Amino acid sequence: MSTPTITLTSADASMARFEKQTTRYGSLTMTAGLIFSLLGPIYLVFFSDLQIAPSMIWVAFLAVAATFGVLWIVEPVTYFPILGSAAMYQAFMIGNISNKLLPAAIVAQSSIGAKPGSKRGDLAAVMAICGAATVHLTSLLLFVGVLGTWLVSQVPAEVIDVARLYILPSLMGAVLVQSIVAMKSLRPTIIAIVLALLMNFVVLPAMPAVAMFATALVVIASILVSWVLRDRKALVTNTED
Repeated sequence: MSTPTITLTSADASMARFEKQTTRYGSLTMTAGLIFSLLGPIYLVFFSDLQIAPSMIWVAFLAVAATFGVLWIVEPVTYFPILGSAAMYQAFMIGNISNKLLPAAIVAQSSIGAKPGSKRGDLAAVMAICGAATVHLTSLLLFVGVLGTWLVSQVPAEVIDVARLYILPSLMGAVLVQSIVAMKSLRPTIIAIVLALLMNFVVLPAMPAVAMFATALVVIASILVSWVLRDRKALVTNTED
């Protein structure tokens, strides 16, 4: 019985080389960023007179882990299907993923008709994040570095309060709608919305202690329920084709 051979096109070979190189340099860049971010705390611990004991460090670490540790798992699992591996390195190095980079990637993919998770979608996410970072740095330099103090003094306090209250929900709502349109997966979308509503209006009022893990529980439950209730007929049809 002969083994079938897989012939890679030039585009596939280029994409494989791109993913290999971004993984290599992305890992190196993330490691360098981690080291530089730890230089300040290391200096304070070993070369200052603050008398920081190891037990104090572990207590602080556990306090942070108890608050944000769930995001260490939820965020990569949530973002990877949309961004892809290369854009993930960019996103976690730059930050502001949910309110800046993810919307930019989703809009870019939708604009060119690229499905999230495809090679075309991954490249669109990379270019969108590059554009978003460029616009962000330019706007920071101009509207914060040069005109920041003057602009803040000109904006009424009431407008600032309204912006703080509504801007983030409006951004997240737009991202949610754009993501639903781009993914075009009705069944998983309905499952995720139903589980989120159940968590907010049923589970949390009955068990407030799980509020810290609510997002993680909804994400994991959505994945499991979507897999159990997946359209098996469509999978069989795609396999036969």
